Amino acid sequence: MIDPRCVRLTIVGCSGSFPGPDSPASCYLVEAEGFRLLIDLGSGAVGALQRYTSLYEIDAVCVSHLHADHCLDLCDYSVARRFAPDGPKPPIPVYGPPQTALRIGRALGADPVTDARPGADPLNGITELFSFATLAEGTMEIGPLRVTGAHMNHPVETFGFRLEHAGRSLAYSADTGQSDALVDLARDADVLLCEASFTEPADTGGPALPEGLHLTGRQAGQHAARAGVGQLVLTHLVPWNDESRTLDEAGQAFGGPLSLAAAGLGFTLE
Repeated sequence: MIDPRCVRLTIVGCSGSFPGPDSPASCYLVEAEGFRLLIDLGSGAVGALQRYTSLYEIDAVCVSHLHADHCLDLCDYSVARRFAPDGPKPPIPVYGPPQTALRIGRALGADPVTDARPGADPLNGITELFSFATLAEGTMEIGPLRVTGAHMNHPVETFGFRLEHAGRSLAYSADTGQSDALVDLARDADVLLCEASFTEPADTGGPALPEGLHLTGRQAGQHAARAGVGQLVLTHLVPWNDESRTLDEAGQAFGGPLSLAAAGLGFTLE
């Protein structure tokens, strides 16, 4: 029997910026005491999610930010909930940055002519399927989970999350450049699920990596080391990068347990 105090993390999708050949974009299933929370629902995630749970057994969704690779499959998920064989499903909570409902509603409509007609609903009925709540920095309770959100260093408003339950803790960077806030959010966490989108530039005098966008594997390792986390899992892995190089770079900065995220990989915090 699974200890009800355990927190279970399943990597549904971990591809960075767009789906890869082996993984959808960002999506993570967190389970505690039978409660199922999705962290992000990026491009392609709804299909893969069905390998791990029923689409109708999700209790809530947290969206870190409104880039397509973290939120766009809310459109597909809304269709699955609206046209379920036994009738529309009741709305579930979706926590996201300001304008999440409007952004997803417009993406779902995808028809600028129709949307421009007088009286058109810019939300396209999305609020009948999801109960939207606006994220802010600070701590809230989602089911049995204590969830803390903090702003990350990214071009759009982006939240990293810390999830705690029964003494277990999981931190998620979402998308971020170098960030002291991430170190604070992840302090002493059992697991840090941290993006590592970039690799270190070769010493060829080429252009430097853009600031305030993403982390390299080495930078992810540095953040994990500063935070004193128990385990580092690298995610948001861009398909054209060499994953072994990303892992090696992180290992040069972080001496603890270290691994790459992969679709279907599971972790139990106990």
